[in-house]
This record gives sequence, C-alpha cells and structure tokens, in this order.
Amino acid sequence: MTAPHVIVIGAGSTGAATAHDLALRGLRVTVLERGEIANQTTGRNHCLLHSGGRYCVKDQESAIECIDENLILRRIMPDALELNDGLFVAITEEDLAFKEQFIAGCEACHIPYREIAPQRALQLEPFLNPKLLAAVQVPDGVFEPWRFCVAFLATAKKNGAVVRTFTEVTELVRSGGSVTGVKLRDLRTGRTETLGADIVVNATGPWAGEIAHMGGVDVPVSPTAGVMVTVGRRLNNMVVNRLDKPSDGDIVVPQRTTSIIGTTSWTILDPDQIDIPKDHIEKMIQKGRELIPSIEFTPLRGVGAAARPLIRKANADEREVSRTFECFDHKYDGVEGFVTISGGKTTTARGMAEKVADIVCRKLGLAAECRTKTTPLLSYRYFYN
Repeated sequence: MTAPHVIVIGAGSTGAATAHDLALRGLRVTVLERGEIANQTTGRNHCLLHSGGRYCVKDQESAIECIDENLILRRIMPDALELNDGLFVAITEEDLAFKEQFIAGCEACHIPYREIAPQRALQLEPFLNPKLLAAVQVPDGVFEPWRFCVAFLATAKKNGAVVRTFTEVTELVRSGGSVTGVKLRDLRTGRTETLGADIVVNATGPWAGEIAHMGGVDVPVSPTAGVMVTVGRRLNNMVVNRLDKPSDGDIVVPQRTTSIIGTTSWTILDPDQIDIPKDHIEKMIQKGRELIPSIEFTPLRGVGAAARPLIRKANADEREVSRTFECFDHKYDGVEGFVTISGGKTTTARGMAEKVADIVCRKLGLAAECRTKTTPLLSYRYFYN
C-alpha cells in the first residue's frame, strides 16, 4: 500500500523540521521552496538558540517551549549549534531592579541559571561594559541557520523525502471542499506542473497568510520586521542580553567571527519588501555600545532585516505579541486537506513540527508516533549525498 503524500510548502526551519517528522513517520513528503533553503526568515535572524530567558517574565508559554526544545536540540543536532551559553547583564539600576523578576521567571519556566559576580563576568567577557552591576548565566546558544535546516532535510531525504528548491507554489488545487494538491513553477526553467497530495502543509512563516488565501482561508499571522547590525569582529563569546524585558537593541549574538546586534520590531504589510530605516541602524549601534562599548570602534560588516511570523492578538503591540506558535487545521474553516503552522521561533521548530505532524496523521487516520525527540539528525553534509 502506498503511503499518503504530504506537500510541505517552505524550507525554512519549520518546513524542514516538519518534513523530517513526517518522513520519519513513514509518509511520502515533498518539500517545495521558492528560493534556497533557509533563505528568508530562518537565514536572516540573529541566530539565537533560545534558553527562554528573553521571555520568562512576559511570555512564559514561549519561554517553556524554548528551554524544552533547546535541550532536545542539544541532544539530536550534531554540528549546527554553538553551545556557548548566554549572559543577561545589568548596566543600570533599572536593569538591576529587574533581576529578581528575571530569576523568578527562570525558576517558573525551569530555565537553568546561575548568578555571576560582575568581576567574574568581566573576566569571561572582557569587552562587556565595565559599569556592569550584575550578570546571570543561562543556556543560550547560537545556531548556523543553513546547517540547522539542512540537518533536518538531510535526515528527511534519507527517509524518502524529496526537496525541490527554486520551486514556487502558484495555486492550491481544490476539489469540492478540499485542497488536493498544488500548481507550481520551476523558477529556473519556467516549467509548470500540478502535483497532487493527500495533505498540504503551509509552513511559509510570514507568507502563511498569502498561501492560506490561495486555499480560501485566513490565518492571523502578522508579519513584523526587525533590523540587525553586524560588526566585523567577535566581541563576545557568550550571547549577551540586557537584563530587562525584550526591547530594541538589547542583545549581541556572536556568530563565527562577527557580532550581531538586534533587533527592532515593527509591523509590515509585505514581507518581500522591507525598507530598513536609517534610524534603526543608528539605534542598534547605540544600544549595542551600551552592552559592549567596543562596538563603537569596530567596522560595520553589514545590515539586514527579517520578517517574523507573529500570531496576532487583539490590541497587542509587536513586543507584546506572544512568540509561541499555532497550528490551524482548516477543516474548521470548511477546507479539508490543508493545514497551516506559523509563529514560533527557529529554536522551537522541532516542537512545532511535532504538533503539525500529529494533526496530519490524525487527519489521515494514521497511528504513527513522533520519534524526533530522540532520533539523532544526520550532519548537514549528507544532504548532497
């Protein structure tokens, strides 16, 4: 008997992890990506493997998701992570006043932490602001975005998945009240075709609303943009966060031989068109200097922006919208054969994939269990074998 066929639209972290989970459960999987793997949101963020510390006060659901998935990824992902930990640092008395809330949040969310004396923190990170008043260490890390996604896809391919890049979905094929496949175009050759499927999974991040509209449904995804500034020297070994609620320019992430300062946040209409405001760049540099003064004297390497797929809540601004995720089975919108997964973070991609794969299997009447918590991923190097 032929296994059911699932099309996954999107090869960022969510789509890649979803393809891996579904293939591991024995389904036939085709991944369709209009560009290169990880070429949009996943490849254009500040690459933080979250401990949950950034959200442990204001968004504890997301914080718990982050620490749970952080610990799983450390076990299963061989060579896409730098497990260098992170410091939340107080520079002002206002920061210092936030410390007790932060520690209480870490405890509530089961995030491991330890307080470090300022003198010790400066020994570990000599470029930190010498006015440092307090430091708390947490298990943050850094991921390499392309390797992160390709590790999932290499393992999915080993289990039979097909990955097609530079392949754009132009239409969802509908029959009666069901989505039965997609129409696609190969962007290299211009060739078009129709590909059938038992289920189509929309894992397109900030573009989830656009794909959902092809199926005649709406999803409450609000694309928001954030500016990041990269300087041409690695000034910190650990991730450095401001000890405060998440805000603009409150983090410096080491990435290989550079340092990434992030980030701002504002709502956008089109995730394909992000104009970077000059004042956002200036603000990132200014805020980054408050954490690591040497940023002022370090050459600028680049400026970038990414769109985030936040799940919109009524009357919430960008910083108040939860960083958790949601799965949408569109049978409740009157459309069968179509599921959307959006929100979340790269850190939580595996957990997001588990939830959407559970829905897919339930819809198909399959009893296959998730095994991605314990199954080691292949190295990204196996993708091209």
